[in-house]
Amino acid sequence: MAINAQNQTATYTRKVADLNTQTVVEIKFGQDAGEVVAVYPQISLTSCEVSSGRLNYGGRIIATLVYADADGKLCRVQKGAEFTHFIDDERLAPAQRGDCALRCERWQVKREGSSFAVAIVVGAEVAVYDSAMRSYVTSVDGAICRTSSANLYSFVSFSGESEVDDDFDCVATDVLVPSAQALVLDCSVRAGVVEVSGEIYLSLLAVRDNAPVSLDRVIPFKCELSCDEALFSQRAFCRAEIKSVSVNCKVNEERGKCDVEVSATLGFSGHFYEEEEVSFVSDAFSKDCELGLNFAAEETLLDTDVKVYSERVSGLCATKAKLDYTCAFLAATLPSVEFARTADGVEGSVSATLLYEQAGEVHSTEVNLPFTVALNGLGANCREISVAVCGMSLRQRAEGECEGEAVLKITGADGEVKTVRYLTEVTEQGEKVVPQCAISVYIPAAGDGLWETAKRLSEAPEVIEKSNPELTFPLTGKERILIYRPKV
Repeated sequence: MAINAQNQTATYTRKVADLNTQTVVEIKFGQDAGEVVAVYPQISLTSCEVSSGRLNYGGRIIATLVYADADGKLCRVQKGAEFTHFIDDERLAPAQRGDCALRCERWQVKREGSSFAVAIVVGAEVAVYDSAMRSYVTSVDGAICRTSSANLYSFVSFSGESEVDDDFDCVATDVLVPSAQALVLDCSVRAGVVEVSGEIYLSLLAVRDNAPVSLDRVIPFKCELSCDEALFSQRAFCRAEIKSVSVNCKVNEERGKCDVEVSATLGFSGHFYEEEEVSFVSDAFSKDCELGLNFAAEETLLDTDVKVYSERVSGLCATKAKLDYTCAFLAATLPSVEFARTADGVEGSVSATLLYEQAGEVHSTEVNLPFTVALNGLGANCREISVAVCGMSLRQRAEGECEGEAVLKITGADGEVKTVRYLTEVTEQGEKVVPQCAISVYIPAAGDGLWETAKRLSEAPEVIEKSNPELTFPLTGKERILIYRPKV
């Protein structure tokens, strides 16, 4: 009987590339100013387009500088710049979609005569997705088939923005620079909606009694993003970035406090998986001819949970300036963190700008607090780890030494790997050679099941069970199966 395979085809979405690159953006400030004591760049994505062999993206940076004027008073100035950059990759095509995340990795202030220039290194991480076609065999005429059922997955991405507002009182007369980080602590999908909840970690460089102070606040948020592809309740993966943050301060002289109103725009990007249960042929053989079998395998990392950790780290800090007892620490502000994953957690350093007074003048230096944290209970299939700084304090316990303490909030997106292997093509490879002897003895391998035994004997599984009722599967490898061939 001729071999004839029937296939089912379907379209799905998959990730085709993870790309990353860096570019340098320079912002020039024309006015004359004293010593720059703090810099904070805020970045947001404005465009991301995929073309043939190239991905173009663009963004906007608003840099805030805090400097001391001729009278020693702290002042601030802001300036923005737009930029574009690209990534070349032969896997890119116009029909694809790019999900781009931008970050300010480091920056440097350069004096150019009486003006300043801030050079900012911008890092970009881009995930690229595309539609693909899958085809799997559902039946084969003229062959004995093993049919399986499993879930096949299709990637669904979502994005959106949301406003988060907060107001509180603080003992200060002005806010010079607000900086913020955001972490997603939970994300789930229900019909038509993606629900995202998390926290914003706000750090304010403020002025109190004509001296700089650092104020920290945690702002919880819960947002709903519209998503037409969302149908059933399930877990999802999501990132949050601060696209903009603004602070409005009103001084209440009677109470001696400052009313602070915070408005932040959060950008979200994430994904979940549509699943479809299908039946397909996972293996096949013929009693009369040899078969050529082609297989395909799909591996999907499903998001199962978000593990949340709060860790306090402390120790000696590295500083760029020489500090002694003539330096009076004023504020540790604008904290950030760099980290790398380890076998059981993360390691890295917390960076902050230390403002201190020396000889009646305000100066600043960068401080770095190294840390190593073990994350107990985090699975081996963690998709991504995120770390934010909730607050940092510095002190000079011994002359020339800077000791720091910081609170870290860490999230780990745990997952479970699902692997599906299915048959994509069956071809006839020629007539099968049948042994001519009257009796053969088959010695199975330990662990062989009914299907493996039937395939090696070129006989239907139900025939094997009927003719060998004494066999118990899986086999131990000690059995001996006799095969009788009647004379034709």
